[in-house]
Amino acid sequence: MGAVMIAGQSTRPTPYSEVNTLLLFMLARVQEVLGEELVGFYLYGSLSLGDFDPQSSDIDFLIVTENDIAGLDDLRDMHAAIAASGLRYADHLEGSYIPRRALRRYDPQDATHPTIGVDWEFHVEWHGSNWILERHIVREYGIVVWGPPPSTLIDPVAPQAMRAAICEKLRDFWSKQLSGPEWLHPRDYQAFAVLTLCRALYTLSYGDVVSKPRAASWACQTLAPQWRPTIERALTWRRQHVQENDMSETLAFLRYAVARGLELCSEEL
Repeated sequence: MGAVMIAGQSTRPTPYSEVNTLLLFMLARVQEVLGEELVGFYLYGSLSLGDFDPQSSDIDFLIVTENDIAGLDDLRDMHAAIAASGLRYADHLEGSYIPRRALRRYDPQDATHPTIGVDWEFHVEWHGSNWILERHIVREYGIVVWGPPPSTLIDPVAPQAMRAAICEKLRDFWSKQLSGPEWLHPRDYQAFAVLTLCRALYTLSYGDVVSKPRAASWACQTLAPQWRPTIERALTWRRQHVQENDMSETLAFLRYAVARGLELCSEEL
């Protein structure tokens, strides 16, 4: 876990100097905009799980606030300024602003929060049950940029809750992606799909979350040998944002992984 960043103190929350430069820049502006409403600033995702790829990974962040944010214009302007800063990774931020009350445990009735991502502009959006998994990652593996340890803000997430979140995602999202939707054509998104489903199968099997490369290694050793080339290809395609005309191999794996995942879900019931 990274060191807590104290105002005016130079620290290195990650091993990547350009990421740290951006985080310091962002922290100063978040403190200016939120003031005493800022509770904590954390990193999760690939940076916290140890599989950050400087060439392709996003910077997943969570800002915890004392209360719901009343006005969003200042935050929207702040993110526009960050994007225009010219700093590396300034266009690779993906995260949310969640009040302390709503962060403690996932409640679908209290899950509408400001968010920004690589594929969407700053806005307010409902956060789905995948945030059960994100909470676990932040609590157990999150990097502190500023604020108290995340374990003081988030209740432990039970393995069964993580499995249930995976099952919901398989039924409500992944089972509807098996005909090759447009968003799946770029190679890096096919890689995302294959590796995400490897991790889903791992979580269903063990009730924990690991990095995508670790889940891919497990899947190569555990699943039928015919899927190994597809999984290994996904690891090399994470940096390739080009269209792939033949999606048959990826879709075959998706159909298999979704079906296998739903079988595991039914065994849990």
